[in-house]
Amino acid sequence: MISSVLVANRGEIACRVFRTCRELDIRTVAVYSDADENALHTRVADTAVRLPGATPTETYLRGELIVKAALTAGAEAVHPGYGFLSENADFARAVLDAGLVWIGPPPEAIEAMASKTRAKELMSAAGVPLLAPLDPDAVTEADLPVLVKAASGGGGRGMRIVRELADLESELKAASTEAQSAFGDGTVFVEPYVEHGRHVEVQIVADTHGTVWAYGTRDCSLQRRHQKVIEEAPAPSLAPGVEERLHSAATAAARTITYAGAGTVEFLVSGDDVHFLEMNTRLQVEHPVTEAVFGVDLVALQLSVAEGARLDGDPPSPSGHAVEARLYAEDPAQNWAPQTGTLHRLSVPGIRLDTGYEDGDTIGVHYDAMLAKAVAYAPTRAEAVRRLAGALERATIHGPVTNRDLLVRSLRHEEFTTARMDTAFYERHLADLTTATPDPYAPLAAALADAHGRSRFGGWRNLPSQPQTKRYASAHGEHEVHYRHTREGLTADGVRVLSAAVDLVVLEVDGVRRKFDVTRHDDRVYVNTTALTVLPRFPDPTAQQAPGSLLAPMPGTVARIADGLTTGSAVQAGDPLIWLEAMKMEHKITAPATGTLTALHATPGQQVEVGALLAVVQQEPPL
Repeated sequence: MISSVLVANRGEIACRVFRTCRELDIRTVAVYSDADENALHTRVADTAVRLPGATPTETYLRGELIVKAALTAGAEAVHPGYGFLSENADFARAVLDAGLVWIGPPPEAIEAMASKTRAKELMSAAGVPLLAPLDPDAVTEADLPVLVKAASGGGGRGMRIVRELADLESELKAASTEAQSAFGDGTVFVEPYVEHGRHVEVQIVADTHGTVWAYGTRDCSLQRRHQKVIEEAPAPSLAPGVEERLHSAATAAARTITYAGAGTVEFLVSGDDVHFLEMNTRLQVEHPVTEAVFGVDLVALQLSVAEGARLDGDPPSPSGHAVEARLYAEDPAQNWAPQTGTLHRLSVPGIRLDTGYEDGDTIGVHYDAMLAKAVAYAPTRAEAVRRLAGALERATIHGPVTNRDLLVRSLRHEEFTTARMDTAFYERHLADLTTATPDPYAPLAAALADAHGRSRFGGWRNLPSQPQTKRYASAHGEHEVHYRHTREGLTADGVRVLSAAVDLVVLEVDGVRRKFDVTRHDDRVYVNTTALTVLPRFPDPTAQQAPGSLLAPMPGTVARIADGLTTGSAVQAGDPLIWLEAMKMEHKITAPATGTLTALHATPGQQVEVGALLAVVQQEPPL
């Protein structure tokens, strides 16, 4: 029996594994980077071991340091979580060679599925249906569109959809460069791209005695940058017979590589057609929806299999429906730019919330932008979707910009509610889903709450009739509001102020009474779900940047600069000039206009803060 487990990971998944370990009376050991010294997973573990450094390369990707940490802390077993070294066969071997229990599949099984090209060969031999790779040099117009994919790794890195033959060569190069940077392997391949396909996967659990269980299906079609956003179980509206074929193919895949533990076999489904994509030899981010529907604890099953237990009888039967949404610190309207800063408040009551953060924690630049996974379960799909959308809409999230509004709108979109979504959902609907719908009365509520607070604490010194002005900035632009403090109380044009306190303002608008919860953190004010930044009454003219300035949209690292780009280079509008990497994602900074690069301040490897001046492009004068 395992009595102590080190989790070779961080954040949400480390906290998730620790939760099951506590329930089973298993001692927990965390590892942490310098950036995670005060992170939640570090705080909740029984023991924690420091990994010197801040970046993943220095810390969570150093297998030898993690094995040493396990031995030093007296851990008996290692759970890899997901990401980082979770699908690294050499790390699994190092854990076993150190005399520790590896809570995962055999290294040989990991190795067999590590390369997507090798995995396809194995699955083809086992009779699993798949899309045959194409020779990049032989692709014709008739083959388009095609998908360029990295042979190693995952998470959407090194993946490109190509719709024009002239773009294939450059996209192959770009995908290879990204894959080399992310996984240390620049190998890529090409396969047909299936339009309107759905991403459907099967959760499997296998013991070391030859039994393989398939735990239903999950639909993970809503993706951004080939990374999942909303997942559900079971996959809705599958054609007759498709689920049985998926189970059969997933089980065959597991048996082919003598799998043990929890894993996921992913497929592309289009009508009656089923195509093998890859097998993830680890626990998936979206495993909670399967747990909810089957009433199981997949982490507990992983531990049980690692202890040598048998899967007796038949797998449990599913019941009901579960939907999960990944809450990211990112701005979908700004090319999914990741966000950083203090998470003042995170509360999503009424549903399961898996997170690696607590109120007051800092969201840094080194790791994934996911804040939490919100999971709703109900007897039917419609009820589960409604419950999740409502919980997210009512959630209190104070801190960096998140994708919360996008999630709510996605869950309520007709294509999703009627289960007609596919992997191109956001390609079609992102613009509509991120269209600004500001609450016009949120800035006024913020101003009235502030005015009440200053009046309450003796700060009010103006004449009763003197109008007051406040300025705020939000994701929707700048706002200026006006109000008066009279002998009868606070008044504002066009609305009736029923009450105003520092934390609650009640207005009557066109005969409708509306409540506004107000919270302030330094210069940030949160009014219901609207985030506002307090602006000075008069703008500072020195804060303006020169025309053509390229500013860092987020804190991160300069990953690379366009080949041959130097001061004096001629650039065309839209040319990619600089690539920033932040929170495991790469972001292109493009030329805002055709002209000349008059300044280049960015250098590869440089750490930059949001708003840092990277370069300046002087626009060509009009002819």
